[in-house]
Amino acid sequence: MPYYRAVGELPRKRHIVFRRPDGGVYAEELMGEEGFSSDSSLLYHRHLPTAIVKTEPVTEPGGPDAEVTPNLPLAPRRFRTQDLPAGGDLVGSRQLLAANDDVRISFAAVDGASELYRNSVGDETVYVQSGSVRLESTYGAIEAAEGDYVVVPTGTIHRWVPHGRVNALVIAAAGHIRPPRRYLSDQGQFLEHAPYCERDLRAPAEPLLAEGPEAQAPTPVLVRTRGGLTRMTFAHHPFDVVGWDGCLYPYAFNIDDFEPIVKKTHAPPPVHQTFQGPNFVVCSFCPRPLDFHADAVPIPYNHHNVDSDEFMYYVGGDYAARRGSGIDVGSISLHPAGFTHGPQPGAVEAALGARQTSETAVMIDTFRPLGLGPAGRRAEDPGYAWTWAR
Repeated sequence: MPYYRAVGELPRKRHIVFRRPDGGVYAEELMGEEGFSSDSSLLYHRHLPTAIVKTEPVTEPGGPDAEVTPNLPLAPRRFRTQDLPAGGDLVGSRQLLAANDDVRISFAAVDGASELYRNSVGDETVYVQSGSVRLESTYGAIEAAEGDYVVVPTGTIHRWVPHGRVNALVIAAAGHIRPPRRYLSDQGQFLEHAPYCERDLRAPAEPLLAEGPEAQAPTPVLVRTRGGLTRMTFAHHPFDVVGWDGCLYPYAFNIDDFEPIVKKTHAPPPVHQTFQGPNFVVCSFCPRPLDFHADAVPIPYNHHNVDSDEFMYYVGGDYAARRGSGIDVGSISLHPAGFTHGPQPGAVEAALGARQTSETAVMIDTFRPLGLGPAGRRAEDPGYAWTWAR
């Protein structure tokens, strides 16, 4: 994260004695990236965060049906998330749409609280398309609602508690998800040309402490590593952090706070970039004034991203460039490298003179090909590839 925060009770200096009210010593836990050489936070626990009493393997849900298959024969694809089943929780009920070795992209339509979870493979970003949900973690809680990105750092013990039905896109990286480097100074401050800044980010404001019998009871946590899943039982509930400080923590950012960059003629997707991950980027397409050159064509030109696959989740508004293709709110398009894509036939002429767009979409561009997950195969519109030929 680009800036320092301090929450709860802290001693004056790091790594000195910090006593509990009963005279005992709080246990430090350093959560740090890249082997002590990048962002970190220091958390102070009532109990030892190392005290576990049991570990047991967990079978990955889905079995062979969860396999990712190549996008062959190569084709542009459309997925209807509206056709996917609802129920479950934001950890155990993710429905895999597409994936490669860098990122796994899933859809979730859920209404139940998840178990405690720690992803030790990489950061996760959850985009809330509808509904509202509470992220509870060792750092504290964040309330999130429609339009929020919630970024959860690697190794954070957390759970999701929805307030009713929630539709969400889950982006699980094989590394870290951060603001684009070009938006930051050498010291990590957002620069004036960045389309969002520190004031737009929401992080836990106070500790979240388990109390009563729950605090003292052995507590299972589902842990994901590169080797698979384990259910690890801690001697005490891990929500026992009285304070923390540092530059590594979960945070939320609402897509409505993204400030679009506008040009005289059509601007390419990098102006919409919101986050960067390992070999992928996340972009936010938001309502904005359109190009203001007198002869501008105010919708995308046909383009072929030779180095990337384009995965687009349409979450609000009206998609003039693809009107007539079946794209609507809740749709996802996958336009792979090897295919030239662009506006629907007739859309250029229809858009001339337009001054405003109302669309909202989340785009993930990957620099290695995306394979198709079981939910993507199940929700695909088989006629989408031919919509440009109509």
